[in-house]
Amino acid sequence: MTISPSLIPELDDIVSRGDPKRRADAARRVSELFLQGAANFHPDHVELFDGVLTSLVPHAELEARAELAERLSLLENAPRGLVGQLAHEDEIAIAGPLLRRSPVIDEKMLIEIASVKGQGHLLAMAERPTLSTDLTDVIVARGDRDVIRRAAGNAGAAFSSSSYSTLIKRAGQDGVLTIRLGQRDDLSPDQLKELLSGSIDVVRRRLFQVVKPERQADIKQAMTIINAPSEREERRDFTSAQRTVLKLHREGALGEGALLNFARAFKYEESIAALSAMTGVKIETLDRLISGERYDPILIAGKSIDLEWATVRALIVLRLGPNRTASPTDIEDARVNYVRLMPSTAQRVVAFWKTR
Repeated sequence: MTISPSLIPELDDIVSRGDPKRRADAARRVSELFLQGAANFHPDHVELFDGVLTSLVPHAELEARAELAERLSLLENAPRGLVGQLAHEDEIAIAGPLLRRSPVIDEKMLIEIASVKGQGHLLAMAERPTLSTDLTDVIVARGDRDVIRRAAGNAGAAFSSSSYSTLIKRAGQDGVLTIRLGQRDDLSPDQLKELLSGSIDVVRRRLFQVVKPERQADIKQAMTIINAPSEREERRDFTSAQRTVLKLHREGALGEGALLNFARAFKYEESIAALSAMTGVKIETLDRLISGERYDPILIAGKSIDLEWATVRALIVLRLGPNRTASPTDIEDARVNYVRLMPSTAQRVVAFWKTR
């Protein structure tokens, strides 16, 4: 190995006693020396550079460390210690390139970083060419919406049954995630049916438009099963509830207050009849949508007529029935989604419901 003679004589002194500025300058020179000759270095040479650079690079400026990380991320023989050091940095401009594509970082280190670092680090990992089930288990458990969407859209990612269950549950409140999951080749027929069961019609239609022809056939088959009437399904009688709601309407007393009172009293038929009158959606349509497995239709109907969160929450609890308790986490997720939901989006969906 040939190393610049002007650099080596002073290197030991710089590493052991040099001030930060001298160390930063040495880090730049040694890094450049390694990068220029990396293709020809033997493993023992790389190890030598590794020992020196791990001592010097922390003293380099952020911009220099970020540039170095970017260049190292493309090398098959990048110094492992240095790569690990940079990948652990909190600054995502430094850690990000290595977490996205460095072939040097092993599975153990990725899982370790995924378990303790922030969403930026998880988002970078979600872009790796391949993701094992052990790694995606951590990513799915800790990732926010953007991380989950990125991982679900990564064809090289593998998911365990448990992670798929979590993803499908979260997709019930995220149309983008539903579409990305629905396009995955490794999604089983049962998982596809579960995914579609928790999605709204506008998302189902969009998914059908973007998937491969063979997946379109799977979607049609799943929807046939989902829409098949249950032999034990009992039709509700809304006759009395309609009379009650009509009377309130004539008296000018039909409004959010009356709807809230119905919901809190667990008067399902009256609540649906009142919501039908207020939104213009047929009772039968609302009943079928709201009695399903997801609470999205309640959020959409509520947002379309600008209901207060307290009323929407009461309708969600009503849907579960008086003998079931809503999970605080589910309620909080619903509240956040309700705040995020745009009135214009909700009104477009409700307009579609009115045509059914």
